[in-house]
Amino acid sequence: MGRLGSGVRRGVIALVLFAMSACSAQYFNHGYIPREEDLAKVTVGESTQEDVARAVGRPSSTGLLTGGAWYYVGSRFKHVGPKEPQEIDRQVVSVSFDDKGVVENVERFGLEKGQVVVLSRRVTDSNIKGLGFLRQLLGNIGNLNAAQLLNRN
Repeated sequence: MGRLGSGVRRGVIALVLFAMSACSAQYFNHGYIPREEDLAKVTVGESTQEDVARAVGRPSSTGLLTGGAWYYVGSRFKHVGPKEPQEIDRQVVSVSFDDKGVVENVERFGLEKGQVVVLSRRVTDSNIKGLGFLRQLLGNIGNLNAAQLLNRN
């Protein structure tokens, strides 16, 4: 009986440890956001699209209306136990180009209380192009099915 009780006790301890580890938060990153060090290699008014491609890579999204901007989008998800993953952060880096393919603006956007917020900006022109597109990228947090995104990778 002593051995059986000891085995049951070990099994219960293992089950409790397993249950506790299943409830710890796991974080997943999706997309790609260039680091500030890499973006520093991009000079507004001098760098071309090829220079940007070498410094930070090509994006998965480009400007839909004019084709004059590249968008890098990254999201961070928190997944706890059996709950659905929750997006906790999203950032967009926008690099826009003039008609000759030279960098006009380098901007980093994020969300704060559901509103688009400029996190950093290096511009030659203060007129933000494609802000409606950026609002769409950043504003769709509640519309994503995070479980499908996590299972896709």
